[in-house]
Amino acid sequence: MMDVIHFPEDSRPTRWKHPVLALGNFDGVHRGHRKILERVRRVAGEHGATPVVMTFDPHPPRIVRPDKAPPLLMTKAQKLEALADAGVQGAAIVRFTPDLSRWDPETFVRIVLIEWLHVSEVWVGANFLFGHDRAGNFSMLRSLGARYGFKAEKIDPVRYKDFVVSSTRIRRLVGEGRVDEAGALLGHQYSIDGTVIQGDRRGRTIGFPTANLCTENELLPPHGVYATTTRIDGVVHASVSNVGTRPTVDTSGRTLVETHVLNRELDLYGAGIRVGFVQRLRDERAFESLEVLKTQIAADCRRACVLFDRLSL
Repeated sequence: MMDVIHFPEDSRPTRWKHPVLALGNFDGVHRGHRKILERVRRVAGEHGATPVVMTFDPHPPRIVRPDKAPPLLMTKAQKLEALADAGVQGAAIVRFTPDLSRWDPETFVRIVLIEWLHVSEVWVGANFLFGHDRAGNFSMLRSLGARYGFKAEKIDPVRYKDFVVSSTRIRRLVGEGRVDEAGALLGHQYSIDGTVIQGDRRGRTIGFPTANLCTENELLPPHGVYATTTRIDGVVHASVSNVGTRPTVDTSGRTLVETHVLNRELDLYGAGIRVGFVQRLRDERAFESLEVLKTQIAADCRRACVLFDRLSL
């Protein structure tokens, strides 16, 4: 079990020995983040220390420049689950406030890293900046480490194929519907979590029952039809999902995520599910009749089945 503590209200668990800390925002917990987390785990293991990750909530841009703050790739719950899966033993979450945003780098290091956590080593990504006006860079962290008695190390940017892996790039790919490329940089599917809510049950009448998802995830891929996976009670099913306004049957203009699990009859009302985006199949569009819509959905499902056979889901 991963311990989760919050600054300033919680104290450090006594079982955390000489924490080796991965410090960053870790939105998406992508391949680059995983490299830092693996390194921290390994170093902590060699020294009999505790591998810990520190992150911020809310995301600092929300507080410092709310008009420019990006939609996040993960909810806080998703991020904590991914960090626990990566094998760190503790997560220290700093509640980011306007007051804290005005601390200079040294104040942050002294109060949070030293007095609160008693870190022995801190690992960051290559472009990590911290403190008021993001004035603290890696060389400053290293010199503060020399003063306060901890080691500072950094990981160079991780590349996948020819691209530097970054949360910013992944957000852009998801925003463009390039969910397969986003998944390649993440090292896992881009996924949204939510609860299945009562729909108008129209999908049933045309032979394709769908689960309507109410999600807290901030970033949805653009309107369209996607090959997806749907995780229900730990079991992953092949599915097809529509993100959009359902122009053929609905004039309200609300954006919905509707998921049809392939070759399964499941009653999902009230269930918590995770929808992972595998590949974009087509744009959303209005059809002249339900019959034409039905034919198109059948074709979408066949295409998704071919894709999943190839991926051996």
